[in-house]
Amino acid sequence: MAGNGEIQWCFSQVKGTLEDDVTEADLISCVEFNHDGELLATGDKGGRVVIFQRDPMSKTCIPRRGDYTVYSTFQSHEPEFDYLKSLEIEEKINKIRWLRRKNQAHFLLSTNDKTIKLWKVSEKDKKIEGYNTKEDSGIMRDPMNITSLRVPVLKSMELMVEASPRRVFANAHTYHINSISVNSDQETYLSADDLRINLWNLEITDQNIVDIKPTNMEELTEVITAAEFHPLECNLFVYSSSKGTIRLCDMRSSALCDKHAKLFEEQDDPTTRSFFSEIISSISDVKISNSGRYMMSRDYMTIKVWDLHMETKPIETYPVHEYLRPKLCSLYENDCIFDKFECCWSGTDQYIMTGAYNNFFRMFDRAAKRDVTLEASKEIAKPKTVLKPRKVCIGNKRKKDEISVDCLDFNKKILHTAWHPNENIVAVAATNNLYLFQDKL
Repeated sequence: MAGNGEIQWCFSQVKGTLEDDVTEADLISCVEFNHDGELLATGDKGGRVVIFQRDPMSKTCIPRRGDYTVYSTFQSHEPEFDYLKSLEIEEKINKIRWLRRKNQAHFLLSTNDKTIKLWKVSEKDKKIEGYNTKEDSGIMRDPMNITSLRVPVLKSMELMVEASPRRVFANAHTYHINSISVNSDQETYLSADDLRINLWNLEITDQNIVDIKPTNMEELTEVITAAEFHPLECNLFVYSSSKGTIRLCDMRSSALCDKHAKLFEEQDDPTTRSFFSEIISSISDVKISNSGRYMMSRDYMTIKVWDLHMETKPIETYPVHEYLRPKLCSLYENDCIFDKFECCWSGTDQYIMTGAYNNFFRMFDRAAKRDVTLEASKEIAKPKTVLKPRKVCIGNKRKKDEISVDCLDFNKKILHTAWHPNENIVAVAATNNLYLFQDKL
């Protein structure tokens, strides 16, 4: 912490090649810590899941470090082709969600546009030797040559981490899946596409719980953009829409939750309405706080924090990159205005984080009402390098260390971020690189 109580962030690690030549398959598409922060999973556009494990030495060394090493890598999804619709289904991992650990193995859900898979990740450090019916090499023995029985024994072997698919949840979404969320009961989870939300039991099958598809598709006015279960109340979930609204639903009221219990919506200011108002008000991510009391939503220009007890307006609004407002026209022309930025809470709910352009990411201290812009770049990729706050200027009068809004690189964007559940360690996905930062101790 700095003298004023502000967190000083420093570089910890970067994963992935730092070369400029990047293949599309290597672009990171999601980042997720597990519940104790010991594991960190990333998914990419090539359908791969890479799991990193916290280095035990980094927790006990002084000063403490947030170092992670590769634990397991596996191919989660392959490209498919829907022959009925003549549609290619890409392998890109849209979301990863961890289940709470119940035994020695770890379980996670991963999804592409159409298919969700439940993976078991387990360690194997022993093997069985001394079979009666087969050799240790695997070759079957001739029963006629077996004259005595032996008792198989367990022998130690080099540690091997294997990922195996336990279940495949398919053919339930007509449209592209944008969210999955595990319920606090750890028995069910939801998946959402543009028009429907499905409830699944991890052991059985699915049940449709929200359906906003109109009878006549010409009457379609909004789509579902994100959905999440309440972290403590297993009967509650929220979903956001492209119209900038968030609905809270209670599964105790009816099997089909088309009628919401609460509607969170901020009224538009008619004086500031423009051609882009509807586009930039579309919510790209919604996350309920760890305490279960608050909820934040990310639209194109802002992050809003809502009290779940008050639907009329957000209790906090944080501008993310207000300097882009005069550039909305060019951002519309290059399709950047449709980028979907995610957001995340710190473990204590005091801080919130989201990404921006030029490999910038924003942090907001809710208690001290402070905010900072930091950058994930190759230049700071040296251990313990303290991150300097970045500032963007509009106009010609540029101060030292400021960057002009006209110099921002809109191809470098941070869409996916994650915060360690118990410590000030953050993971930031910048194109094909995963940056890890920690507080300076």
